[in-house]
Amino acid sequence: MPRIAQHLCAWAARAPKTSFRGIVIVIAAVVIGIASSALSIGFREAIGSIQYLGYGFADEDSWRLFAELPWYVLLTVPTLGGLIVGLYIRWVMPGGRPVGVAQVMEASALRSGRMSMRDGLHGAVVNFFSLGVGASAGREGPVVHLGATVGAKVADMLGLPSSGARVLLGCGVAAAVAAAFNAPLAGVFFALEVVIGHYAIGALAPIVAASVVATAVTRAVYGPYPAFQLAPFEIGSNLEFPAFAILGVGAAAVAILFMRSVLFVEKVHDRLHIPCWVRPALGGFLVGVIALGFPQVMGVGYGATSSILTMDFELAFLVGLAIAKTAATAITLGSGFGGGIFSPSLFLGAAIGGAFGYIAGMIAPGVLAPNSDIFAGEGAYALVGMGAFAAATLGAPISTILMVFEITTDYAMTTAVMIAVVASVATVNSLQGASYFRGQLARRGIDVDRSRIEADLLRDIQVGGVISSAYSTTLPEACLRDVRLQLQTAAFGELFVVSAERRLIGTITLADLAPEAFERELDTLIVARDVARLHPPMLAAEDSLQDALGLMESRSEAHIPVVRNRENREIIGVVHERDVMLAYNQALVRLHREEGAAF
Repeated sequence: MPRIAQHLCAWAARAPKTSFRGIVIVIAAVVIGIASSALSIGFREAIGSIQYLGYGFADEDSWRLFAELPWYVLLTVPTLGGLIVGLYIRWVMPGGRPVGVAQVMEASALRSGRMSMRDGLHGAVVNFFSLGVGASAGREGPVVHLGATVGAKVADMLGLPSSGARVLLGCGVAAAVAAAFNAPLAGVFFALEVVIGHYAIGALAPIVAASVVATAVTRAVYGPYPAFQLAPFEIGSNLEFPAFAILGVGAAAVAILFMRSVLFVEKVHDRLHIPCWVRPALGGFLVGVIALGFPQVMGVGYGATSSILTMDFELAFLVGLAIAKTAATAITLGSGFGGGIFSPSLFLGAAIGGAFGYIAGMIAPGVLAPNSDIFAGEGAYALVGMGAFAAATLGAPISTILMVFEITTDYAMTTAVMIAVVASVATVNSLQGASYFRGQLARRGIDVDRSRIEADLLRDIQVGGVISSAYSTTLPEACLRDVRLQLQTAAFGELFVVSAERRLIGTITLADLAPEAFERELDTLIVARDVARLHPPMLAAEDSLQDALGLMESRSEAHIPVVRNRENREIIGVVHERDVMLAYNQALVRLHREEGAAF
């Protein structure tokens, strides 16, 4: 892989910018799609392996197997598993925490799409072990983080600027979601909606490629089956649409309680001064206690969600199950276990929707019509509730709607989901103002929307607007003695090796001369070309300041040469980091003035 990346980088350096973006990024997206889906499959199998060691079975879909376990197993395994998770985080990830979608959003908004592979792998271990021992959470968020880490790693290997790095980050996210749900459309729009934050054409093609490839790989392993089993249902009448809107509002209200319950558990731990490494063990014990009455809360919960959608449970049990799952998931995440909220959101939404459907079925014949033909059935309401709750917690209405459509391929049900999703998202925005992920970031002082606005400022300013002529050059045939003398007076201690035709060949700093710098006998034997860094990082005049900052960060360069275009590499100036930051600060001042004038 590194050798392939080197060849692609060398070719990209010689290729036109449009060719680079049109071919290299798409090829990279395909590679990311394959790698992310393979890691998603491996993550899923790792959960099964840990679960087999702890409980004696690896079927994550069957809650009935948990119900058959002795009580002491349900208490012991998650408790000991939580202790191992706590110690792992304490000693292997000092200062670390379980990772998920929020960290991916942060990387996209604040770190130019850069992520640590080491943190990603350690986070994956924490997450699959947590889910394997029965933590009540989802595997989609951790898989999204793992896929994003792959995308960031490929972008780093290719030396892409920040704009390209964000696209490949999105490719990893789309591939992970598509692999998790067998839903390529949902993967594409989740990446664009939640992580990238826009629907630019340049990002769409590679993200679609990654999502489609990941879906194909996953289907080759697990088959073309949807994530959940569904009961047959259809919309009985348009008179039900107001009921779906009411369900959306109700789902949003419960979603707000769910999101706040996670924070409540964290605060309780803090107030009791419980050591961080002990918290997962305590949380695991409490989840085990809940599982004694409601074994459906254990693990990822796909099997239990399917049972709800096929209406295997009665009304009273659904209400109790929703309360138990909310408590189990809040304890899991608030105690420091790894895992995500996607699966719990679908579970809870289905339970709430199913309960609402039972009540609507009791009311419908007497209120809405003289017969029950207008009633779609409890299973339909469970599906609609699933979409409404997930959209409210994830802050991803479009991708949630598309995921439901890909599961059902039913336009009428998708319309019902759209109504409920709009109502739920509007309610959450009015009462709380942030989804689960955005709330996590907000508590750390991060506003991704603001960060994206500021990133747009950088994208709007071209490098040509801050170019400087304060740089020093030397010819490739200059002898070592002359190079040494020129470096003594060179601007910012760096020489650009430029041919007689002004073509950039390389760069030289004092560090590049070592150990030849002070060997006088080499003064006439070595020339500038011999000691220069060939194929140095460079910018084209039409590149944005965002590209410049991303390249400076990834290559640890404070001064980067600017060429007229990447084909002829004719040097026309240099961009200094201080000038980029000055232009950025000036743009921010203008933005603040405009916002002040608007209000």
